[in-house]
Amino acid sequence: MNRRDIPNLISVIRIVLVLPIIYLLWNKQYQMTLALFIIAGLSDALDGFLAKRYDWTSQLGSFLDPLADKLLLVSCFLVCVLTGLMPAWLFIVILLRDVIVSFGALAYHLMIETFQGTPPFSSKLNTTFQIVYLVLLIASQGIVPIPHSWIEFALYSVAATTVISGLEYVWSWGFKAWEAKVRE
Repeated sequence: MNRRDIPNLISVIRIVLVLPIIYLLWNKQYQMTLALFIIAGLSDALDGFLAKRYDWTSQLGSFLDPLADKLLLVSCFLVCVLTGLMPAWLFIVILLRDVIVSFGALAYHLMIETFQGTPPFSSKLNTTFQIVYLVLLIASQGIVPIPHSWIEFALYSVAATTVISGLEYVWSWGFKAWEAKVRE
């Protein structure tokens, strides 16, 4: 192992953290859930910083990092729905967007050319709102008094950015697919 592998190792640690976070969230141990969730979020920022700052990027890292993010966020959202902390409709919107983007990327890769996508700003904003929403939601469970209006604002921000980023993926990659077909 060398220094270039550090971002990948951090992503693997984030993946490993998913199970204890989900267990703690399911069992309403919100303080520990929040602490581990914040550690996972900070580790995401750290591995991204290291990869970009020192050019420690890799193909494995480009797979592990979003996988770790999706596993953590989707798992937390599912537990929040099952425990009644958040509405199911939001989870459905998030899941539909992720499925559409994933299958679109796979179809593009198989039918057009190698998919080498960088997430658009709307997707990064969406991930940020998802993290903020989960932090507010978990923290509001007896840890910190958070106004309901803040949680509601974060909820609708997640919904809006989820739809916008999904549409942006469909639009931009659909346009790239059309351009690739025209070039043939």
